Amino acid sequence: MLQGSTNFLKSARTLRRSLQTKHVKRPPLGFAFDIDGVLMGGPEPLPKARNALRILNGDNPLNAKIPYILLTNGGGHTEYERAQKLSSCLDIQISPSQIIQAHTILKDYVDQYADKAVLCLGGIGDTMRKVAESYGYRKAYTTTDVLAWNTSIWPFIHVSESDLASAKPVDFSRTPISAIFVFHDPRNWGVDVQIMCDVLQSGGLLEGPYVDISTQQSNPIQVVFCNPDLLWKSDFPRPRLGQGAFKASFEAVYKMITGSEYPYVQFGKPTRPTYDYARRVLQNLLEESYGPGELPHMYMIGDNPESDIAGANAAGWSSILVHTGVYDPTTGPPTHIPSREARDVEEAVIWALDRTLRSRP
Repeated sequence: MLQGSTNFLKSARTLRRSLQTKHVKRPPLGFAFDIDGVLMGGPEPLPKARNALRILNGDNPLNAKIPYILLTNGGGHTEYERAQKLSSCLDIQISPSQIIQAHTILKDYVDQYADKAVLCLGGIGDTMRKVAESYGYRKAYTTTDVLAWNTSIWPFIHVSESDLASAKPVDFSRTPISAIFVFHDPRNWGVDVQIMCDVLQSGGLLEGPYVDISTQQSNPIQVVFCNPDLLWKSDFPRPRLGQGAFKASFEAVYKMITGSEYPYVQFGKPTRPTYDYARRVLQNLLEESYGPGELPHMYMIGDNPESDIAGANAAGWSSILVHTGVYDPTTGPPTHIPSREARDVEEAVIWALDRTLRSRP
């Protein structure tokens, strides 16, 4: 599907001519980028990432900014922290409002759980508590808080002094957990699976007697996973297990213990709620700059057919699969067929812009 370098350069020249001859008011297209494997390769930017974003930020003959968001199944930081780090790495000013991490959608749950105890899983130390508190959750707890309350809940781990210092003192035998949010990839699966099973089987009160789950239909404990990715791309040569693998572990253990499955909500790419949320975020950004109007045609640029491409296709967006991350073109065709394949993110951006501008009258 890829053209040779000669045709690629012709495409770039065509883009420049199109931008010079067509006047753009409200942009006719928008972009959503995955981060890992598209813009970043581990801690370092991928070679063409800066060029791609400079094109969208106005480095073109028209000096027109094309709207874009960063839509990732990663997380573990506040959107402000992620924006600051990416801005520094990519030499482009990125706003926190352009960042949609796997757990950003949990802002929509704040009205329901702001003053209820929620268990926040994943990340390092108490970082997920801080993220939850930045969203407006006032009673956010971690598994470290549980271990500090009663270390015998998982006797196979030594809780460090630094972890104990960051723990919130709370009596979980008197503080019912109303929801479990798996914000980010858990670091100690054994601890988190054990505590999840305890919370769900005891109706939210740890150390309490196990209850009949069927009696909780009027007020069940909500379980939310933010990232379905079984695998993700790091700086290691092969993909690593992700939150989707942790969810499979929890499901298997819980079913073996109870004989039943526990219902849960799944967010993250490729789920429709996450793409609807992204659409809403981009619409808000456009209205701030251009006033009310229809959302332009969207292009998703990603490296994972199972999440980026499948989700974009289902949402009615155009999808571009790059060869710089999870997908390896030497292994055969992707499981979900994109609108286009591209060597890298810069080629993807130029193709989408050229395609859109050529189709305009």
